[in-house]
Amino acid sequence: MYAVIRTGGKQYRVAPGDVIRVESQGTGTDGQVEFSDVLAVSAGDGQIGKPQPGALVTGEVIEQGREKKILVFHYKRKKQYKKLRGHRQDYTAVRITGIAFDGQKFTAPELPKKVAKPKKLAPVEVEEVKTGAKAHKAPAKKKAVAKRSAAKKASPKKKK
Repeated sequence: MYAVIRTGGKQYRVAPGDVIRVESQGTGTDGQVEFSDVLAVSAGDGQIGKPQPGALVTGEVIEQGREKKILVFHYKRKKQYKKLRGHRQDYTAVRITGIAFDGQKFTAPELPKKVAKPKKLAPVEVEEVKTGAKAHKAPAKKKAVAKRSAAKKASPKKKK
């Protein structure tokens, strides 16, 4: 089951559960995004068709960010003209949650919520056990580092 949608001047083939990066979108309501411009829908293998006007693809916003920098270099030969500019495109990562058309609805399986693991507590040191002979041990001495001799300067070359 998949659909072809158009957003941001590009077309995407999406299925429930897919994650796509589209041009920067508004977050919508509660991070939900709806794509109403559905170009084609396939319910099974080998079946594809144009959907009714009520077809809808929904998704949830996962993240928003910026792509890698693209360098734009303008150059005109023989005119000493060079211009270098950079560009970073904004994007929105969307996870497709459902495709609805002609009274049918296909949804993506829910992702399990990640549970934060409890932090491990540091072991409590017992002072009474360590009060033996080892408790009054002197700190270890540091080893001396051997000094390197300075390199000899090269003698100047003789002139002829």
